[in-house]
Amino acid sequence: MGGVGFEQAAAVTGDVTADGVPDPGFALYVHWPFCASKCPYCDFNSHVREKVDHARWAEALLRELDHFADLTPGRRLTSVFFGGGTPSLMQPETVEAILRRADERWGLPSGTEVTLEANPTSVEADKFRAFRAAGVNRVSLGIQALNEADLKALGRRHSAEEALAAITLARDLFPRYSFDLIYARPGQTVPAWREELLRALDHAVGHLSLYQLTIEEGTQFHTLHARGDLVLPAEEVQGDLYAMTQEVLGAAGLPAYEVSNHARPGEESRHNLTYWRYGDYVGIGPGAHGRLTLAGQGKVATRTHRAPEIWLERALESGTGAKPFEPVVAADRLTEMLMMGLRLSEGVPLARVAAETGQPLTDWLAADRLAHLTRIGMLEQAGQGEAAVLRATIDGRERLNAVLASLLG
Repeated sequence: MGGVGFEQAAAVTGDVTADGVPDPGFALYVHWPFCASKCPYCDFNSHVREKVDHARWAEALLRELDHFADLTPGRRLTSVFFGGGTPSLMQPETVEAILRRADERWGLPSGTEVTLEANPTSVEADKFRAFRAAGVNRVSLGIQALNEADLKALGRRHSAEEALAAITLARDLFPRYSFDLIYARPGQTVPAWREELLRALDHAVGHLSLYQLTIEEGTQFHTLHARGDLVLPAEEVQGDLYAMTQEVLGAAGLPAYEVSNHARPGEESRHNLTYWRYGDYVGIGPGAHGRLTLAGQGKVATRTHRAPEIWLERALESGTGAKPFEPVVAADRLTEMLMMGLRLSEGVPLARVAAETGQPLTDWLAADRLAHLTRIGMLEQAGQGEAAVLRATIDGRERLNAVLASLLG
């Protein structure tokens, strides 16, 4: 039992809504914007600072939490996620204070999943023990590669040995853990990735995140790629890497439940499922986004100022660094539901589409587009009545951007 007064067990519950579909839950995301260094592929809202006033940051995060709690009375959290940036650079006392306040304002029932992202370079045994005592019951480690050359190319500051040591520490201290790897790296071959995957599986227990490298604007990799100094594997090779990933992880008992995430049954990230199932979530901290259903307003999109110093001053002065909320109209809710839900192997429950948008899916989408994507094996419909779902096939999830563009026009 940690210091926040709620049971630390963590599991994906089997809760369902009144219409019999999975309950998306109600989540809290806390953004810590600071990193020790900026990775060349990263376009997240992360910043390097020599000094951080942890006391002021803790106070600002608590004030913004209270701001959103005032808007969402009666809700109960199903997950909390500390992301960034590198949240393991936070002080454990800050994490404990946030969890305690969240418990006071919303309630953190037994079984609430509390995840903290960490980099191997910021992993220390004593600090991890303090995070565990503060209430964290799941860690997600940014490993990214298990060989020295690719770690260096990705701008990572840890070695493969340090990565494996961090995984071992996480396994010993936390009920659940996951780690990330990036594939389709420059020069990567299918046999080399298979060998690396098999090595990773020696250390993965319940969950593994495998992200295909993409080139994002505003990153160092984007500059290098534009001038030809960084070349990704050919599209055909990228497809082979993806297919082999599905094969190896499926055979190991960790099938893909989402495009980039693999888990044994019951070990899925409950927090991320809230996003993909289009549930409500609060986002606090600089650059954090949220989706909330508010009395008298319906579904709104929330976002906070990205610049850490601007957010900090506004949160301390007025209780929040949030910008004005934007209404999410029915057509946009449909788009967001499909963009998120078709990433999942379980798909999108049609009953939730109707409940969220006020109209059945068939009133929104052109029948010929849906029929075409079904005929060529990109989409499929399963179940009947209230249990009916629309989901992307394995091929469809691999080509999801193209599928969505065709489906939504």
